[in-house]
Amino acid sequence: MSFTNLGLSKPILKAIEDQGYTSPSPIQAQAIPLVLEGKDVLAGAQTGTGKTAGFTLPILELMMHKSLKRQKLKTRALILTPTRELAAQVHQNVVDYSKYLPFTSAVIFGGVGINPQKAKLKNGVDILVATPGRLLDLIGQDALDLSNVEFFVLDEADRMLDMGFIHDIKKVLKMLPSDKQSLLFSATFSTSIKKLADSLLDSPTLIEVAKRNTSAQTISQKVHFVDKGRKKELLVHLIKRDNWHQVLVFTRTKHGANKLTQHLEIEGIKAAAIHGNKSQGARTKALADFKANAIQVLVATDIAARGIDIDQLPHVINFELPNVPEDYVHRIGRTGRAGNEGVALSLVCVDEHEFLNDIEKLIKKDIEKEEIPGYEVDPTIKPEPKKKQGGNRGRGGRGNGGGQGRRNNGQSTRNNSRNSRGRA
Repeated sequence: MSFTNLGLSKPILKAIEDQGYTSPSPIQAQAIPLVLEGKDVLAGAQTGTGKTAGFTLPILELMMHKSLKRQKLKTRALILTPTRELAAQVHQNVVDYSKYLPFTSAVIFGGVGINPQKAKLKNGVDILVATPGRLLDLIGQDALDLSNVEFFVLDEADRMLDMGFIHDIKKVLKMLPSDKQSLLFSATFSTSIKKLADSLLDSPTLIEVAKRNTSAQTISQKVHFVDKGRKKELLVHLIKRDNWHQVLVFTRTKHGANKLTQHLEIEGIKAAAIHGNKSQGARTKALADFKANAIQVLVATDIAARGIDIDQLPHVINFELPNVPEDYVHRIGRTGRAGNEGVALSLVCVDEHEFLNDIEKLIKKDIEKEEIPGYEVDPTIKPEPKKKQGGNRGRGGRGNGGGQGRRNNGQSTRNNSRNSRGRA
């Protein structure tokens, strides 16, 4: 199938051609016709499947032809994303695909000055990409009106809920017209996602390009059992032995990311860390250097890595397994994208065996185990006593990308939602 078969106009087809694409991905082939028909869509799509174009292209097409029902035109399309990096990435897609169209667009997120964003919105924009916190901040300062929105996209809805944005999302939904067309994209489905979809979507069409909560077939997964105290040593060994480049490494905490980055630098491996305590400028530079191969390893926390979009990223390493199995699917989904092959390795110590079991149950497969000579596990080491994790799911609390994790009581969740604004 070609993009020319999907009912897209010449200016959009020309922009697609400029990006070097000729054939739509499965999610694009399914989503574009449905969106063009005006239907609400609930899409299960992992990162790297081309889902951004799956909603951007048909929205642009509809905006070209849809008659304006409202007298006062302001923002016509709102795309809500969980993190700064993802917002920037989605907005770049909007810019690329609308280059031959007369539409204006903007991206707004926290971590940078609000006044330039207010100035950008002063005359209104057709398409707005935003994170929830900064969006509500601008609305609160009367810099934005959502009463004319015709298209609403909630991207990576599962991560939105993970980051405690549910209350912010509900506030935004109350400000939107009832007759809008709504699209919800999520890499994983849960009862919470279903409940959110029921409140947002009108008789939606369900699209799934892969089975729920599964990893891509293009990703080779492997586990190396290793003692906790030798993980850094083994990681350095693997990187140097196989001369890896563009290695994305996940840690559970910001502090852990910093310590690992320092160790890699001492070992002569150029590395940078990306997490919520880094300024937006530092995060943008680290990601740009990583994409340009100026650094060999990017060490990231889960939420900060959201939005990293590198088509041919070859290696993802779980330096520490996530304690939420769905996060494993999100992590390794950064490789094996767009039909390319990728490798996902996990360095697992005795404390993480339960996490590994939960992951294998979720993805419904046993991950291959390989012992590295010289790094055999010491059988006398016993698991450390478990620490209570609370509701923030072990992400190091507020700051890993602009949101604050959920806590167990409702009041804390409401506070988290308020505190996250301006940081996302």
